[in-house]
Amino acid sequence: MGCGRSESNSSSRPIASSKGCVCEVVRAILEIQNAAAQDECSSCTTNCFLEPLGGIVSPSRNSVDTRVFTLLNKDGSPFFATFSTSHDDSACVSIYFRVEDVFDGCCATLRVLIPKNDNDCTVDLLNNEGTAISFREVCSVTQFEASDSCVTVDLDCFCAVQCIDDVDLGICN
Repeated sequence: MGCGRSESNSSSRPIASSKGCVCEVVRAILEIQNAAAQDECSSCTTNCFLEPLGGIVSPSRNSVDTRVFTLLNKDGSPFFATFSTSHDDSACVSIYFRVEDVFDGCCATLRVLIPKNDNDCTVDLLNNEGTAISFREVCSVTQFEASDSCVTVDLDCFCAVQCIDDVDLGICN
């Protein structure tokens, strides 16, 4: 069972799947990333569930493969989150993510990825008014960098997931 598919009961009416397709796809992405991961890596260091309080520290870096993806809200708009960098970039919004964990059915911790262009410059995805995502700017994104920002989401709140690229971000699982 997956996206757009349902089972039928004896009266030929569809029965809704217990899990949404976005949840299934993000779980699959996590399994693919975990299969490529090396041991002795730290988790997402800004995870809200990290214990003890004050335990957020700089991550250690080793190579792993990452499947970059975007999510669409139920109204069709791109889901976005903010990130912070050590650079002095004015851009701080991204629609690109890496799954770090899936838990409690369909909740996930996503790492926000920094969108970059061919010149390795951060791409400001906001329109001139700073009120929406500029699709012209989305088209100029060709590279990604890991941020230290994470967001916890309910995957059932999205209607679509789009895989963008498989990249090496130097992040550990």
